[in-house]
Amino acid sequence: MSDEVLAGFVRIRLDLSYDGSGFSGWAKQAGGQRTVQAEVEGALRTVTRSSETYDLTVAGRTDAGVHARGQVAHVDLPLELWGEHREKLLKRLAGRLPKDVRVWALTEAPEGFNARFAALWRRYVYRVCDRPGGVDPLLRSHVLWHDWELDAAVMDAAAKSLVGEHDFAAYAKKRVGASTVREIFDFGVRRTADGVVEIEVRADAFCHNQVRSMVGALLFVGDGHRGVEWPRKVLDARVRDSAVHVVRPYGLTLEEVAYPAADQLAERQRQARRVRGQVH
Repeated sequence: MSDEVLAGFVRIRLDLSYDGSGFSGWAKQAGGQRTVQAEVEGALRTVTRSSETYDLTVAGRTDAGVHARGQVAHVDLPLELWGEHREKLLKRLAGRLPKDVRVWALTEAPEGFNARFAALWRRYVYRVCDRPGGVDPLLRSHVLWHDWELDAAVMDAAAKSLVGEHDFAAYAKKRVGASTVREIFDFGVRRTADGVVEIEVRADAFCHNQVRSMVGALLFVGDGHRGVEWPRKVLDARVRDSAVHVVRPYGLTLEEVAYPAADQLAERQRQARRVRGQVH
């Protein structure tokens, strides 16, 4: 699949963050629901006084209610338009965008850059509170309350058992023609000084609902409903287990997306497109 930038256009990288509470996910929807993509594309069209809507490609299409601190996207803009507006575009977007989404940087992308396919890995953190009194009201839109005490050390051991390249069909919402093989580089659980349990995972990519399903399994381990070996047994079975719940989205934040050096971008794209096109 070709990803060449058309003659007369330039590829722009956007670094952005958003509070997902008020959005029906990242991707535009036919029903007109409020989405991050639609808001950013609409703001770009307005501040550049363009009659065209230029589509964004994103590193990770977050679900409704999921937040992002380190999201990355790209858009191909006409060279003339970019040249006219580049100096003031960031500040104009800040004035036009709603306060629950911010664009922090707009830069000309190097050749071979694709926000989705050139990414080396994505890092997510899911935050849970098990305090008997509940979640700090100031964190209520970003931290899940679990009403059983959690053992973070046992959860961490269970998370480590899922590291590596596996078929995550047991933790994914299956999509026709899509591979469920992914490689998890790091997976760990810690309790912060303020008592919040942070479940952090870094992988080349994630299947639909994969992170929230894995978190659901770890919570069952942490509160004693299942043994430490259970999440790996579910993985190895390669079928959905009715005991694995997809936890609510608002505890999940996309923290970071990483890319290779500029001279390795094109090759990374080719590798990712080939793997994602396989059916396992």
